[in-house]
Amino acid sequence: MPEQSNDYRVVVFGAAGVGKSSLVLRFVKGTFRETYIPTIEDTYRQVISCDKSICTLQITDTTGSHQFPAMQRLSISRGHAFILVYSVTSRQSLEDLQPIFEQICQIKEDIHKIPIMLVGNKSDETQRELDASEGQALASKWKCSFMETSAKMNYNVQELFQELLNLEKRRTVSLQVDGKKAKQLKKKDKLQGKCSVM
Repeated sequence: MPEQSNDYRVVVFGAAGVGKSSLVLRFVKGTFRETYIPTIEDTYRQVISCDKSICTLQITDTTGSHQFPAMQRLSISRGHAFILVYSVTSRQSLEDLQPIFEQICQIKEDIHKIPIMLVGNKSDETQRELDASEGQALASKWKCSFMETSAKMNYNVQELFQELLNLEKRRTVSLQVDGKKAKQLKKKDKLQGKCSVM
């Protein structure tokens, strides 16, 4: 399939089980599933506004496994923006993001022009290993934005994707299409929910 220049590609990285798929599915479909199903790679699409015209937000939900380094490099090289997810219940999941962040820096070079969100998911959980201040401190070190979310409780999910788009300085991108939410488009105009497994 030829690459469409009006696609805006967001890539979601993080360790296995931190809730990457749950965040994406909550955003795209408004659903949450309790069971854990490992992801190889899924892509979801949704219509958004881009430089006052309509384009496609393409969200790539990556594997939490390190078995596919070539896929990870390709996702980084093609991505316009990145969401780095850890679980507030796992310090290791935050540490696992360091090599991914370093690889984004290596491949993208001018990292300060790239929208990156560090996301502490599962903020509804009581058995925390990490406070929000620790996520904020790492985001400050990496010079990226930070937010805590809960896919389960639908807390800060829509806000996460809007904030990521707000960080884009190379063009104007928004979840709003002609002043209306993208989700209010006619069914035939919707691209969301389409996914391809590689």
